[in-house]
Amino acid sequence: MLAACGLQTMEDLCAHLPKEALLHRPLDIPAGISEYEISEYFKEQAARNAVGYACFLGAGAYAHHRPVLCDVVVSRGEFLTSYTPYQAEIAQGTLTTIFEFQTMLCQLTGMEVANASMYDGSTAVPEAAMMASRITGRHRYLVCANVHPEYRDVLDTAARNAQLHVETFGYDLETGRMDLESLDRKLNDETACVIVQSPNFFGVIEEIQEAARMAHARGALLVYLFTEAVSLGILKPPVEADIVAGELQSFAISPSYGGPYAGVIAAKEKFIRQIPGRLVGETRDANGNRAYCLTLSTREQHIRREKATSNICTNQALIALMATVFMSVYGREGLRELALHNLAKAGYLQNGLNRRFSGKFFNEVVVKVSGRTPEAANAELLERKIVGGLALGRFYPELADSMLLCATEMTKRADMDRLKEVLR
Repeated sequence: MLAACGLQTMEDLCAHLPKEALLHRPLDIPAGISEYEISEYFKEQAARNAVGYACFLGAGAYAHHRPVLCDVVVSRGEFLTSYTPYQAEIAQGTLTTIFEFQTMLCQLTGMEVANASMYDGSTAVPEAAMMASRITGRHRYLVCANVHPEYRDVLDTAARNAQLHVETFGYDLETGRMDLESLDRKLNDETACVIVQSPNFFGVIEEIQEAARMAHARGALLVYLFTEAVSLGILKPPVEADIVAGELQSFAISPSYGGPYAGVIAAKEKFIRQIPGRLVGETRDANGNRAYCLTLSTREQHIRREKATSNICTNQALIALMATVFMSVYGREGLRELALHNLAKAGYLQNGLNRRFSGKFFNEVVVKVSGRTPEAANAELLERKIVGGLALGRFYPELADSMLLCATEMTKRADMDRLKEVLR
């Protein structure tokens, strides 16, 4: 290969690189070891895991019960090894599950169409925003400061590279909800969409009706975002929104150190041709039997690049299948009961602690930590085998004395009592 390039040595191959970018020593990694030694190494590392620790972290990744049936179904070879369903005649099973996924998401969100999932919730947000730009012909986005800060980072990155403009409007320091006056000041006739989250990053439930009215009055769209999908079992569907984007990790998808997850975009039917990714539709075959096929596939792989709505090249079908099985197992009433269970646990958790915001909440709550920093409190909790909450000063300097705590159906009352004993 060097000869074909007209070079003599490997050093010649790297001659064009800056000298400070080159490493003039061997890599600082240990020598190779045998397979059984590798197995022993990982057993030793696994033994260091925090087994038996109570956990109160949430902030976009939630510890919910995963029905055994979910793994049973997704582990079947027909699903586990199936390829993207371009050929409908050999992919009816995958197409059927995606169609069911889309249907359930429409029922859950109150929207009329849903796509065949996205990478995750964070990438669904810029996709929803750019969808709003295509619909309105505008290129300015307003996002509330209480939207998940890492989701906002992803939106900023996508917008910057697409030459779009993102602005943040404030939240109310008393309730934790979005500040409608701040939104009103920043809304103008160049705004493509307003992005709000409920429950928001502080766990507070938003009232989106007025925000929707204000956005629509200026010709903008309202994008509703969720990170805790279980909340949709009890909250009123966001029918006032134009586009819904969210994360389904709570539906039987393990936290897994941050992924893989499954995102979703749903919308009003009139916007169907601007939805990114693809849609599975129901039809009839030549013999009149019900059949499924990819109905819309507006991606770069399928149509001319300038016509594509998205460059997302997968739909996380296997992960979305977990969520589909979860929704099938729980059903409408089961999901409502699960949501009520989460609400009750969070209610017990906050009782006796110093809540930062007065707004209604679901299963997460912001509390003030007195006498020491949240980081110090978390260190003390860790000594008692408790993983504490998220110290909010990392993202919100004005909340440096507060932490975000989460309780789900998996949280035990005894563990909540131990946590409150330390925080008090």
